[in-house]
Amino acid sequence: QVQLVESGGGLVQPGGSLRLSCAASGMIFSIYHMGWYRQAPGKERELVAIITNGDGTNYADSVKGRFTISRDNAKNTVYLQMTSLKPEDMAVYYCNAFRARYEYWGQGTQVTVSS
Repeated sequence: QVQLVESGGGLVQPGGSLRLSCAASGMIFSIYHMGWYRQAPGKERELVAIITNGDGTNYADSVKGRFTISRDNAKNTVYLQMTSLKPEDMAVYYCNAFRARYEYWGQGTQVTVSS
């Protein structure tokens, strides 16, 4: 079955950086569009960034210029490089894979931004 496993979350000070990874299995990774979403306490899940199966990217306005999404099809992995982190970036970050009517989610990884 399809599995998406996120890693790389943790505690970071404001202004710091983290790189999230999402390893996929049980799917033909290269044909899926991949995304990162986040959900802060009391808020709805929101899109952070997506990367298409053709390497096109799109970002939420709140993270443009600070976050970079990338993928390595040979490793079945999508990354989210996060820099200049702010307290408002604190959330559980989820990996998403989608194509046509198929959609899968990871279990999430916590990112805490605090001094």
